[in-house]
Amino acid sequence: MINRALIRTKIVQLMYSWQNNPQPNAKLAEKQLQTSLNKTYEVYFWLLLLSIEITRYAINRIEIGLNKLRPTVEELNPNKRFINNKFYKQLLSNKTLSDYVKATGLHWDGDSDFIKSMYEAVIASEDYKEYMSADNVSYDDDKMLWRKLYKKVLAESDLLYEQLEDMDIYWNDDIEIVISFIDKTIKHFSQDNNENQELLPMFNDDTDREYAFSLLDYAIKGKDEYAKMIAENAKNWDEDRMATMDVCTMIVAVAELINFPLIPVNVTINEYMEISKLYSTSKSYEFLNGILDTIASKLKKEGKLVKVAVVKKKTTTNTL
Repeated sequence: MINRALIRTKIVQLMYSWQNNPQPNAKLAEKQLQTSLNKTYEVYFWLLLLSIEITRYAINRIEIGLNKLRPTVEELNPNKRFINNKFYKQLLSNKTLSDYVKATGLHWDGDSDFIKSMYEAVIASEDYKEYMSADNVSYDDDKMLWRKLYKKVLAESDLLYEQLEDMDIYWNDDIEIVISFIDKTIKHFSQDNNENQELLPMFNDDTDREYAFSLLDYAIKGKDEYAKMIAENAKNWDEDRMATMDVCTMIVAVAELINFPLIPVNVTINEYMEISKLYSTSKSYEFLNGILDTIASKLKKEGKLVKVAVVKKKTTTNTL
């Protein structure tokens, strides 16, 4: 789940947080990175649990209506399509989610006002109304409803961002990307898998984990050297005038350019340009692109930038 784009962003953020510390403690840095990655993975489970809590709130509202002394006709005949959603029921019984909740103690208890607000936002959405009024719905329709609700309702909710920000400082910037992972998760749900449906692992494989901590180590150890390299190639820019976030972004980018021969130069530069769009000024994009491109060109000429092409093995088929 935690991909390299997210890893790059987190390391840039950490470098920025150490701007007043000329020699960050490597062990502490690793611990902070691990904590940040763990918290992002927690957000994934928090947000999966949110769909369950919203549905539970809907169930409770129906039960309250049915148990009234004088229920209305609508309360006596509630539309139960939403609470009978097959994706919700499958997620509710999911073993991986259940095990994670038991191990971490994750819950939305005590957040009833927030859950109520999220429920009200859900039922006010056009996607919910269309789903509830459709003649018939399938398992795929049930999944699609929640994919739309996550992307159009939850992802757009300032209240959700505030709620998670209050709970942990690491989380707020990650919500949008985590929701994209949840969308991927729901898309791959299969009714045949029942409670054994796989959720996303923290890392796709060990190489991403190794990449994260290696990149962090290279960025810390080479910080001063890379900062000097950046200053030397920043034409018409005084080092003191460069935004701190821009410098931090370029330090990590240069660390990747030099120390990861399997990652193409254009991939590295493009990835850090995307980070600059999120965290720097509107002028930073072209500025960073120009400096990194110049640095890469000079390193190539000096023989200090060697990239190894990854050759995919072709499968040959013998025909008789």
